[in-house]
Amino acid sequence: MKGNSKYIRWFEEITIDDVPLVGGKNASLGEMYRELTNNDIKIPNGFAITADAYWHVLKSAGVFEELKMTLDGLDINNVTDLSKRGKKARNIILDAGIPDDLWEETKAAYDKLSEQYGEDVDVAVRSSATAEDLPNASFAGQQETYLNIHGYHSLKDACNRCFASLFTDRAISYRENNGFEHFKVGLSIGVMKMVRSDLASSGVIFTIDTESGFENVVFITGAYGLGENVVQGLVNPDEFYVFKPTLKEGFRPIIKKKRGSKEIKMIYGRGDSRVLTRNVEVPEADRKRYCLEDDEVLQLAKFAVTIEDHYSNKRGKYVPMDVEWAKDGETGELFIVQARPETVQSLKRKDVLETYYLDKTSDVIVIGRSVGAKIAAGKVHVISDVSKLPDFKAGEILVADTTTPDWEPVMKQAAAIITNKGGRTCHAAIVSRELGIPAVVGTGDATEKLKDGMEVTVNCAEGDAGKVYAGILPFHIETVDLKGLKKTKTEIMMNLGNPEEAFTMSMIPNDGIGLARLEFIITSYIKVHPMALVHPEKVTDAEVLKQIEELTGRHGNKADFFVEKLAQGVATITASFHPKPVVVRMSDFKSNEYETLLGGEYFELEESNPMIGFRGASRYYDERYREGFALECKAMKKVRDEMGLTNLILMIPFCRRVEEAKKVLEEMKKNGLVRGENGLQVYMMTEIPSNVLLIDEFSQYFDGFSIGSNDLTQLTLGVDRDSEILASSFDERDEAVKKIVSMAIQGAKRNNKHSGLCGQAPSDYPEFAEFLVKEGIDSISLNPDSVMKIALKVLEVEKGMGR
Repeated sequence: MKGNSKYIRWFEEITIDDVPLVGGKNASLGEMYRELTNNDIKIPNGFAITADAYWHVLKSAGVFEELKMTLDGLDINNVTDLSKRGKKARNIILDAGIPDDLWEETKAAYDKLSEQYGEDVDVAVRSSATAEDLPNASFAGQQETYLNIHGYHSLKDACNRCFASLFTDRAISYRENNGFEHFKVGLSIGVMKMVRSDLASSGVIFTIDTESGFENVVFITGAYGLGENVVQGLVNPDEFYVFKPTLKEGFRPIIKKKRGSKEIKMIYGRGDSRVLTRNVEVPEADRKRYCLEDDEVLQLAKFAVTIEDHYSNKRGKYVPMDVEWAKDGETGELFIVQARPETVQSLKRKDVLETYYLDKTSDVIVIGRSVGAKIAAGKVHVISDVSKLPDFKAGEILVADTTTPDWEPVMKQAAAIITNKGGRTCHAAIVSRELGIPAVVGTGDATEKLKDGMEVTVNCAEGDAGKVYAGILPFHIETVDLKGLKKTKTEIMMNLGNPEEAFTMSMIPNDGIGLARLEFIITSYIKVHPMALVHPEKVTDAEVLKQIEELTGRHGNKADFFVEKLAQGVATITASFHPKPVVVRMSDFKSNEYETLLGGEYFELEESNPMIGFRGASRYYDERYREGFALECKAMKKVRDEMGLTNLILMIPFCRRVEEAKKVLEEMKKNGLVRGENGLQVYMMTEIPSNVLLIDEFSQYFDGFSIGSNDLTQLTLGVDRDSEILASSFDERDEAVKKIVSMAIQGAKRNNKHSGLCGQAPSDYPEFAEFLVKEGIDSISLNPDSVMKIALKVLEVEKGMGR
């Protein structure tokens, strides 16, 4: 659809180099339409009204000088003055109107689009500034978009309003803050066929983790209806994470899913009503399911990776992307409707690691989705509507139902932001990242529970969950300069149980995960005893059954809920450190701990000493838990075989006898986990004296040994590790403990097996780490906050040994 118009360019005529002519948004659409539709990426057709047309509007009406005078002497920190001047500037452009020659060209282009899609085609009319969507500046949301536009009259009105939106309060403020001259920035308009996502779903994709900057995932958010609700933060959307490297290899690596509440959806307005879109409630049944099927999630992820690769190749460097998608409810097709370079994580320094730690906790008032991986404290200021913005003071905590681009001049003064609504790609989240402040979004009830003047601490440094604590709490920041760090010969690995911290922790220099525990995933995400999911008929408490139903509702087979959640938790950790080894310990709850899970009381026996009772390997082949272990195996097989994460190593805890080792491996084999098949390695937790005394025999059944110094100390010294009375006697540095640890290391060496240690001791005692290095251990696994300190100690010891 090419033409000879002065002010119109069709998408197929536009490339990414045309930003000065059609703005960032339209240049990107044109580039993708020209270059990527052959890659099966669907992009609706449309045309751009060029920035020349904007200058033509001003020149024809003779309003250029009046517009400049309107902004002379502007103080953007004076919200009232900014609002007054912005309104006047917009009115000047609205009154100028659309010149006849420009309107005739626009009508002709609209008619052509209608020939392709049908009479009075429904279109999106979107602003595209000439300084927008650059790799180092995101103007997203600064100007207006109008959806479901039909016919000449509505189109003309929408175009006029788009031109005027170059002077929204937030756009004026943004240009001032980012050093763009108001009258060197023009505005183009994109007119694009609407995708009928009002009948399906839509959302946003980032080809990088928005919080940590982890580059190997595609992060997809989505909700029902038109996409404005997701962008504006009016809904809490569904979230999906897909792992790029194994996606490219043909696997199905959806490593994390989180269902949002999705209470409302934006749909087309009725008939000839001037209300062109409206919000309606989403039925309860739809809220409880995801807005996308797994196949659709994977398809969108492939689209996003293709787009990222195209832009990266075009620029000759890695360019993570921010993409908008929409599903057509009439055809079921998935479309890409926008793509721009991501402008926060991609610009961060990669050679300095900054980690925030809360030193003390208090009562948690509200919880939501964390944004920013930082901590801030201050006084609460609840803003109920835009008219209250001038009352906000710098350094306060901004609390609101949601935020819009009009709030940005005030948001930059906030210490932190908290909202009732929105996901991690909503307006409040995007702006807080750009400003470098923490935000907690989608809390549901922040404006009810937080009152003006309350002192609170906002903690976004603990993973996905952002928490607001009562009071001003102490915290500290650790900064590590990654430049010039030398590599140790001894592998420095990490202990990790919380998948929400995995992306961030992977940035710390490491050699993989030496111990990932299943227990945190089971207690935090699954919450149900696995046997209660296999045999719900044995659970007689109606309230417990109700809670299980609420957790597992969309799963016809309740056991599938356990497998899916466990697989995703393990996959998140395993993907974060891929291709480095990740050693995952199969479940090691004690019977009293299992009992606290929903339904646990129906499957657990009371033991007088659970610490040395029915735990670890002894459960896996026993009829009382065999079916539960089968679910664990099924989850691990899913991670390795379906998601392609073969860097996952499995570890068996508390294996008392060699005969027990044989039984466990046989049980794993029955469930599709065959040692040696597809590179599967199985380690044994070395934590019982028998493991060390018979290490030559155990070596026939395991590929490596990871010394659990906590239990090994307990059983060597005969000291209950949980006893307060005997706490002073529990010491891994005791000569007896060191001797048995040495025996374990030497035994592993003798059998050419990997030796590691994953207990608490080296994190607490640098001298114990020194002892391990001198013994020749292959790896030491540490708590994340100890890694750098102990790594430096290990380097010193290795240097002294001439290694």
